Amino acid sequence: MTTFKGKSVLVLGGSRGIGAAIVRRFAADGATVTFTYAGSQGAAEQLAAETGSTAVFTDSADRDQVISRVRDSGPLDILVVNAGIALFGDALEQDPDAVDRLFRINIHAPYHASVEAARQMPEGGRIIVIGSVNGDRMPVPGMASYAVSKSALQGLARGLARDFGPRGITINVVQPGPVDTDANPENGPMRELMHSFMAIKRHGRPEEVAGMVAWLAGPEAGFVTGAMHTIDGAFGA
Repeated sequence: MTTFKGKSVLVLGGSRGIGAAIVRRFAADGATVTFTYAGSQGAAEQLAAETGSTAVFTDSADRDQVISRVRDSGPLDILVVNAGIALFGDALEQDPDAVDRLFRINIHAPYHASVEAARQMPEGGRIIVIGSVNGDRMPVPGMASYAVSKSALQGLARGLARDFGPRGITINVVQPGPVDTDANPENGPMRELMHSFMAIKRHGRPEEVAGMVAWLAGPEAGFVTGAMHTIDGAFGA
């Protein structure tokens, strides 16, 4: 396929899981893809060799690194912000520094990356941020900071859609539910609990999320912006 032939794509957080599936999809569809990694250099190098993409180190907890990476990427047709972390445990006992780091990666980086990308992005560009169904629903204790960070992305998309809309630049949030990755394997200890909330009782596949991202980045989605797109097997229904 050549849906994205000639398009420049940057994926923040692309070495594993959903991010790697997004890199593979855009590369297979003809795009020139650069993706960032932080702690998975080996996986990043392997993915780059497999797909013909370019892997670059960027710490998404460092605002200046994020802004520089986006700026130095030149005019992007598509920005995908996938980098994110989770923090589990009683809110009364969590390390405040760890919570702040989560906010830097999950909220600050998407905001600053989106704004910086829009400075050079051509008319009709696409910005897609990977959120979570937990921005809408948090059915278990111990993940308040994560839920805060994913809810914040909703306001980010709605607000920046107004700012960027006059140039035809769209910004959307994709909200996966449980997806089979190293961070949340389908055969993991939370399987039965998570599936009990769902109408389709399985984990999603990274490729399914990548498919939604590709649609939002494509020509059919030019009128779709400031919106949340949930792909969760009805986890949050």
